[in-house]
Amino acid sequence: MGHHLGSKSSLVPLIDRLNMFPVGLVDNDKLREILALLFDEQEAFIASRFPLEEATLPELVKRTKLPAAELKPALERMADKGLLMDMPYGGETYYLLVPGLIGFFEFTFMKNRTDLPQAKIARLMTEYMHDTSSGRGQGDEVFGSKTQLTRSLVYEEHIPVTSEITTYENAREIIKNAGYGAAGLCFCRHKKEHLGESCSKGAPVEEFCISLGAAAKFFARRGFAVEKSTAELLAILDRAKEFNLTFVTDNIRQKPSFICSCCRCCCELMAGVQHGFHEGVAKTGFTAVIDPMKCDYCGKCFSACNVKGIALAKGVEFKGKHQRFAAVDAKICLGCGACVSACSKGALTMVAADNRTTPPLKRNDLYKQILKEKGRLTPYVISAIKKKIKNMLPGKG
Repeated sequence: MGHHLGSKSSLVPLIDRLNMFPVGLVDNDKLREILALLFDEQEAFIASRFPLEEATLPELVKRTKLPAAELKPALERMADKGLLMDMPYGGETYYLLVPGLIGFFEFTFMKNRTDLPQAKIARLMTEYMHDTSSGRGQGDEVFGSKTQLTRSLVYEEHIPVTSEITTYENAREIIKNAGYGAAGLCFCRHKKEHLGESCSKGAPVEEFCISLGAAAKFFARRGFAVEKSTAELLAILDRAKEFNLTFVTDNIRQKPSFICSCCRCCCELMAGVQHGFHEGVAKTGFTAVIDPMKCDYCGKCFSACNVKGIALAKGVEFKGKHQRFAAVDAKICLGCGACVSACSKGALTMVAADNRTTPPLKRNDLYKQILKEKGRLTPYVISAIKKKIKNMLPGKG
């Protein structure tokens, strides 16, 4: 499948198309090797011809000039691989190209498979995510915009009694309101397994990553996840809390598509925060604080924190080891509350943060903000205008 590696006729147009997403992919040799393993030459061409919005089979036939009898099996194959999503609606099937992140990078490891060399891809993706040799790494692309793609969720049982959280801030309420949910492999921990490593917290891999709504229906239909009841999904949240994991979702208020249970050692989002992108994941409306009179510096909160935001208090002269206490770095803290559960002394509590922000309402609003911040909005505006004009023409519904 690597026969088109570096080919001007396939990979470059594909990368150009992928870089029209709110989160693109920094071009380098490792990325091209990854794409050559995920896409065969025909798939790369088809993906490069995708419009900015969803498209039907007849529309894609026009754009690719491929006959429907040849194109349809290729689209089915790409959906099975997680390179695009197929969405049946009103007797028609709509196809939507997915980005690299959050997209087919993650989907590649959401199921066990033999159609792709997962161990090789896991190594390449890990190297790629941390490669800054060109001066600009993928972390800058994922975390570099003012508006964050994802946000953390607070453990609702740890919020102050004087505070309230909205439905969109509460993981349990998000699941209850989703209408449909599924659970699959945790792609981060699954990828680590292919590197011969495991989660330092011992967090599960199987059926631990929650998808919701239309995304969940696609994942269940294509074998990336298994449909779960609301009660089963809530049980996954409860189990995740036993491992002091951080809940992360889309940075939107309406219809989030996933809830991940993230650890400090496997999750690329948590790694980004640890590597200095302290605003890379939107924070909750709370932050953790430590009571120095109760803290005995046992260190349990150090390992519980998934962004390494807790350490020995700075600027304090301790007369002896027994007087030491920890402190939370508010600039790093996501406000998830995972550390509170780990403290047996009751030294950790959550308090309302001063910089509480409101996420965008819908996914389109989120993408529009990020695209505008990155100077990529114009093609979408032009595409929307063309689509509107097309729908106004005679014979168009």
